[in-house]
Amino acid sequence: MSTPSPQLLVAAAQRTLGMGKRRGLPRAVCLHLAGEVLAVALGLKPALLYDCNCAGASELQSYLEELQGLGLLTRGLHILEIGENSLIVSPEHVRQHLEQVLLGTIAFVDVSSSLPHPSVCSLDQLQDLKSLIAEITMHLQGLQRDLSLAVSCSRFSSSDWNLCTVFGILLGYPVPYTFQLNQGDDNCLALTPLRVFTARISWLLGQPPVLLYSFSVPESLFPALMDILSTWEKDLRTRCRTQNDLTDLSISSETVTLPAVAL
Repeated sequence: MSTPSPQLLVAAAQRTLGMGKRRGLPRAVCLHLAGEVLAVALGLKPALLYDCNCAGASELQSYLEELQGLGLLTRGLHILEIGENSLIVSPEHVRQHLEQVLLGTIAFVDVSSSLPHPSVCSLDQLQDLKSLIAEITMHLQGLQRDLSLAVSCSRFSSSDWNLCTVFGILLGYPVPYTFQLNQGDDNCLALTPLRVFTARISWLLGQPPVLLYSFSVPESLFPALMDILSTWEKDLRTRCRTQNDLTDLSISSETVTLPAVAL
């Protein structure tokens, strides 16, 4: 697919996502957002959680249509609204990802505040979550395949969802966090050494690389999760080799300890 000039990409974002403000999104944010959208379209990440400002589904739809008009996107993307949040997804890619999740290809880390320390659990131990993932998968299967490249939208009610866990799954994290909702938003990660993984990939010449993934796992659980993390890395590198638009994938990790961790 063709790569529009940075000026056109910035103009598209500022025109559609500016929310009526005199000064739109910063140039760097506009270019990084376009790179993330491209990564979703190419299947390098299943979804993008939009958090640049308070733009909603209608503004995002206009933005994606602008990117199509510029030739950046060759297929229609979907805007999935969950509560007050908007995710940009490729229905085909995110559905394939969720089908793999249902097969048990990822692990979860329970960080409920009642636990003395984080612990690994499987999807089979989280039956409500498993049913929810199956529901989202069926929803994506039912989306009309529009060969005209139309950008589509749909909405889910999420009153009783653990959005931290759901978003972790949809964003493609190999080890999402989970916790008991009836215990509030507190967790047992305070002062726990965390290994933070970051995946970046290059796109526009002279611009910072695009951040594909950033997630963490407790350092104490890293040995138990090593196989899943290695499989995730191998799969990501394989998918990156199937396209030529984004190059020079870099995956790094560092260990941090924080007095409190917000999820």
